[in-house]
Amino acid sequence: MSTITTEELSATTLLRFATAGSVDDGKSTLVGRLLHDSKSVLTDQLEAVEHASRNRGQDAPDLALLTDGLRAEREQGITIDVAYRYFATPRRRFILADTPGHVQYTRNMVTGASTAELTVILVDARNGVVEQTRRHAAIAALLRVPHVVLAVNKMDLVDYREPVFAAIAEEFTAYALELGVPEITAIPISALAGDNVVDPSANMDWYGGPTFLEHLETVPVSHDLSHCHARLPVQYVIRPQSAEHPDYRGYAGQIAAGSFRVGESVTVLPSGRTSKISGIDLLGEPVDIAWTTQSVTLLLEDDIDISRGDLIVPAKDAPATTQDIEATVCHVADAALTVGHRVLLKHGTRTV
Repeated sequence: MSTITTEELSATTLLRFATAGSVDDGKSTLVGRLLHDSKSVLTDQLEAVEHASRNRGQDAPDLALLTDGLRAEREQGITIDVAYRYFATPRRRFILADTPGHVQYTRNMVTGASTAELTVILVDARNGVVEQTRRHAAIAALLRVPHVVLAVNKMDLVDYREPVFAAIAEEFTAYALELGVPEITAIPISALAGDNVVDPSANMDWYGGPTFLEHLETVPVSHDLSHCHARLPVQYVIRPQSAEHPDYRGYAGQIAAGSFRVGESVTVLPSGRTSKISGIDLLGEPVDIAWTTQSVTLLLEDDIDISRGDLIVPAKDAPATTQDIEATVCHVADAALTVGHRVLLKHGTRTV
């Protein structure tokens, strides 16, 4: 396994992406091939997969086993739950969500894609665009995923023919553009053989685009939460009430966006009370500034009634409060949603 220094990692960006597609289109095999060929698999993991594959009577290692870890998944040969994998190359860090393809587990695909900046939708070159392909494209559009990759898999089973790939890419692109998907990139691959996954394919010299990994490494990550409006949903109020800290009262949570500085004026919502940040504790140490994704404790100059679910924001940049909400909702419950139903709404750390 190749090693990447801490300095190299700190200089790379992070891409969150999810895989989707119909049953047996090869999602888990693609992920396994990506991890294997990019040297992101530890030796003991590969040995375990080789051993499990031999026990199943397979000559070559089944790379899908790198992600399908549940016993039921291995027995049935399908993905049931979302499998998260973390890996890195010298150019970028990745958080990957391998989601199920079976229609029964579509809600799990929604979960995996809800935080993704890129969704990979696999299509079996022999079957083309099917109902589940269209369903996953619609979900990606509803979730506003900015980048969609159409991976036309199993090109080895159609003799690597360009017309087959071109027809599928044209049909899918036309459908996805109608849904409002902003960007679609089509790549012909064979996850089983490794064509165009990490290394360019000698069998498809008619294709002049990037490999799958090259596209993942170079696709622009459009939004940076650290430059968004600062928001801290309060998760917990810390009051040790000890002899060492008799007056300590801190408001702990993970910064969802932006940054906070000591001395900055803040507003607490929904009460609308204002104060100034008198201190910021990070991992038990005081700091002058904290930013997105850091879990911190804010100390305020004034004693304000603050509890879990409240939102701390800059006083000059407080969002408007309202009881009226317009939203596009992915409803994935078995029962239909009808007027009059009571629902739970989660906003930050508050559930109402």
